[in-house]
Amino acid sequence: MADLSNPLPLKGAGSTSKNGQSVFNKILLGLPSKECASVLAKMEFVNTPTHTVLHEAEEPIKFAHFPNDGLASVLNVMSDGKSVEVGLIGTEGFVGAPLVAGYNTSPARVIMQIAGSAFRISARDLAVSMQECPQLTQAMHRFVQDLALQSQQVAACNRLHEVEERLARWLLMCQDRIGGDIVPLTQEFLAHMLATRRASVTVAAGILQKAGLITYSRGVVKIQSRAKLEDACCECYATIVRQTKKWRDEIS
Repeated sequence: MADLSNPLPLKGAGSTSKNGQSVFNKILLGLPSKECASVLAKMEFVNTPTHTVLHEAEEPIKFAHFPNDGLASVLNVMSDGKSVEVGLIGTEGFVGAPLVAGYNTSPARVIMQIAGSAFRISARDLAVSMQECPQLTQAMHRFVQDLALQSQQVAACNRLHEVEERLARWLLMCQDRIGGDIVPLTQEFLAHMLATRRASVTVAAGILQKAGLITYSRGVVKIQSRAKLEDACCECYATIVRQTKKWRDEIS
């Protein structure tokens, strides 16, 4: 089996913001103390329940969100209202990628897939912080590249691979970002994420469950064997992990 060691740092001990709220977002934790204090001073801590829309397609992006826990989903939305997931964002990144390039809108909708919290900053204040904080700007640019890698690989995956392989890949990506072995999601939501019918998700989940990789009941997926899940998934997960690790090594 290929080395699929997760290059994304999972949630661990956080620092503390000015109001006593622990910080677990990896971009913020990776900043020099002066930059971190500067940007946190402009931020507001918010809860982000499931289905919270962090920004809507084609509408102005008012805030950038730096997830502190939970999981956000980047969706491409079609004219008929159907959507497909093209990216996942957890504590390793931020929501509001177009703001880095000076754009104010996005073609994608970003919603909370798993409830959590975030530090949010207005688009205007973020622009100021990016001028004042070079390490923040660099970290955000790097995450935008990570997100682009995800999107292009997921697009290929959705076109070329079987639903159970895609489900295995998607569960591994979720676990990388939230930690633990429990992923709280309904079949309806999974169908949106995998760009397929709910009945296909039922079949795919059944295949993985019968093989002893997962258990699924009442909107909760439990990963029983990560190693077997890695074996069952398509090449796309390994491709994303390998390239992300390569980039991390290049800057270490």
